[in-house]
Amino acid sequence: MITEKLHFRFLRFALLSVTLFSMVGCSDASKAKGSSTFFGGEIINPKGEDVILYNRRIKLSDTLKLDSNNRFSHKIENLEPGVYTFWHGGEIQFVILEPNDSVMIRLNTYEFDKSLVFTGNGAKKNNYLIKTFLNNEDKSRNLVKYSQNKAPEDFETYIDDRHEKELNEFEAFKEKNSISNFASSVIKANIDYHNYADKEIYPFAYFGENKMVHLKDLPEGFYDFRKNIDYNASHLSDIFAYNRYLFFHFDNLAVTDYYQNNTFHSKFNRHQLSYNKTKLNLVDSLVTDEIIKNNLLKYKTREFINHSKNQDEVNEIMASYLAKTTSEEDIKYLNGLIASLNNLQPGKGLPDLIVIDVEDKEYTIAEIVDKPTLIYFWSTNKKEHYKNSHYRVKELQTEFPKMGFMSININDNPDKFWKETINKYNFNLGNEYRFKNPKEALKTLAVNYLYKVIIVDNKANIVNPNVNIFSEDFETLLKDMIQKKELVLK
Repeated sequence: MITEKLHFRFLRFALLSVTLFSMVGCSDASKAKGSSTFFGGEIINPKGEDVILYNRRIKLSDTLKLDSNNRFSHKIENLEPGVYTFWHGGEIQFVILEPNDSVMIRLNTYEFDKSLVFTGNGAKKNNYLIKTFLNNEDKSRNLVKYSQNKAPEDFETYIDDRHEKELNEFEAFKEKNSISNFASSVIKANIDYHNYADKEIYPFAYFGENKMVHLKDLPEGFYDFRKNIDYNASHLSDIFAYNRYLFFHFDNLAVTDYYQNNTFHSKFNRHQLSYNKTKLNLVDSLVTDEIIKNNLLKYKTREFINHSKNQDEVNEIMASYLAKTTSEEDIKYLNGLIASLNNLQPGKGLPDLIVIDVEDKEYTIAEIVDKPTLIYFWSTNKKEHYKNSHYRVKELQTEFPKMGFMSININDNPDKFWKETINKYNFNLGNEYRFKNPKEALKTLAVNYLYKVIIVDNKANIVNPNVNIFSEDFETLLKDMIQKKELVLK
């Protein structure tokens, strides 16, 4: 049975889906400005016609077209050294680029991260960077298991030993390979902040939300590493490990404040308004870098808005947010999200969005729904999620045979990738659809993370606009809806 352990993976995917942050240059590498830098490569099984290379901090965004051999090349004069993002087919990854580098990538979109290999001048640092990224991903899969099964002292020893081993391996790499201080700082940070984040996440997994008061019982020195934290590391602002750390760090700091203002035995509620306003206040007080601050404020505010059912509280969190952000683009985005969520209230009809079935026939969702239905979403770019979600739905179909289940793919690349996936894993073709206009649909349905599920009645009226089928109490929630006749199964 898939349990709350899998729900914790949402935090990882949710973060991954929002970390399109900006990158930078720094220190010694900047002295070499003035030369040319080359970036190119080959995409096997491309999911589009181009690769986008961008760096929001220096306002660089270059669209690099694939040729007939699925290769691309790009020359950059007077490159600002930093960590750049390249994007293809909805997948993103990073590359350290410095003046005089000539970096080639090769990857297969079917295993985007795992197949990625760098060659050329500048390859060694980037291959090590992707190695640490994949290592972090692998360790994250086991985090909940380790967290729940290890007492605080044992968990601290486990993380500290792992951290030391990873740093020693990196030092051995640097003894054999010459890389710049800048590249070294990025790779070391990727190692450090992943381990730091696991310590920030630990109490949520070990104590559970109902017993977060025991945060005070962690070993003395458990968070000593915090004195090394740089809240304004502009050169790390697009690194997943750094952003993952900051997200959980501010959650954790706000818990301490929560229990300073609530009774010892009060039940912790991560969706409480005061707790979420505290997070915004902490970000505002500790972060000065505009890009890092604006992104943290945006996603912490969005997190609250997505789960709030109280318009007055939404207005209050937005007032706090507006007093702190400097991003007009983010303000517009959050106002649009609120408008979409207001149109997704229980009792309202689901918006008329067009979906396409495996035979390329078009329907509105209402034309398909003829019984209470659970609508879930997935992307071909998130293999672990789509396998888990379809497996979970099979369980639910057995337990609730009179319910309908509708699976919608959200990708906007050629449909062959969608069809290849559903055929490879033998998904139920009668339940599989994709959006005709994914961008419009995702905005209209406020689908900003893949774990969102919508439940509708037999007339496609919304019963619950945001549930998580991986949550521990989901079956209880569904049974309660049926008992109260919010869902009428025939």
